[in-house]
Amino acid sequence: MNKSDLSVTNLAKKIVDNLINNAKELNLIIKKGPLNCTIIDAGIEAKGGKEAGKLIAEICMGGLGNVILEKTSKFSNWPLETKVSTKHPVISCLGSQYAGWNLSYKNFYALASGPGRAIARREELFKEIKYKDKGEKIYLVLEVDKIPPEEIVKKVSNDCNTLTNSLVFILTPTQSIAGTIQVVSRVSEVGLHKLHTLKFPLENIIDVKGSAPIPPIAKDFITAMGRTNDAILYGGEVHLNVKGKDDELENLAKNLPSSSSKDYGKPFADIFNDYKGDFYSIDPNLFSPGKVTVRSIDTGKIFEEGKINSDLINRSFRYEKN
Repeated sequence: MNKSDLSVTNLAKKIVDNLINNAKELNLIIKKGPLNCTIIDAGIEAKGGKEAGKLIAEICMGGLGNVILEKTSKFSNWPLETKVSTKHPVISCLGSQYAGWNLSYKNFYALASGPGRAIARREELFKEIKYKDKGEKIYLVLEVDKIPPEEIVKKVSNDCNTLTNSLVFILTPTQSIAGTIQVVSRVSEVGLHKLHTLKFPLENIIDVKGSAPIPPIAKDFITAMGRTNDAILYGGEVHLNVKGKDDELENLAKNLPSSSSKDYGKPFADIFNDYKGDFYSIDPNLFSPGKVTVRSIDTGKIFEEGKINSDLINRSFRYEKN
């Protein structure tokens, strides 16, 4: 299927409708926000839950990804993991799921993900992946604990060239059940983004699947951010089927895992504090799954690098802010 035939907005609509129609069962609150936009609260006033987190992760992937929550014996203390897969990795992970649209105003800060990004196309990334979507509704997922102000609603409306009552904001604080699950379910997207950073040809990526442990819910944002990052950096696994020469893929695999970073080896909350809260000073090579497997669809050769670091997962998931 040609990527121009795929609409992440239309594919996600069914899942968004599921959230709205089953809000009570999913512990969500649906209400009108500024300028008559729609707010789906999945963890601010609402309790949310695991099923809501799974569905929101699939909305983030533009309806082109499959998310499964299941028990695992990989981590003795942390028995639940997310498994994520897609046959359309570039559109699903980079064109929709990646939190790349900066929506900030005064003390409100958010990086938006979801299908609406491919309609606004405000990021340089869309020039590279050459993907554009259209649809009646704008679906955006924000990892925040407050409702976006009127100014942000206006900006999204203008950038998407649509009415404010067509905007749907799905809000998932990191320190909520749904928020934790949707963030950790970005494990495959994190792998794809690292491939993009390493300038691997995106058209050579055939499919991807990943897994990562679900951490306990934290009481504060810094702890929650640390645990969800560590779930991917130290507990995440990604399997990629790609085209390419074996020597190139071998070198790619060596540079892909988080262990290729100079900042590897501490819980993320500690690394964040070491850099005095300056997220952008952290080595970008750190943001990658702990273990990667790259398989050539041309030769069948498999290149495996990195590792699962259970000790760091245990340290991170037990970490509490003083």
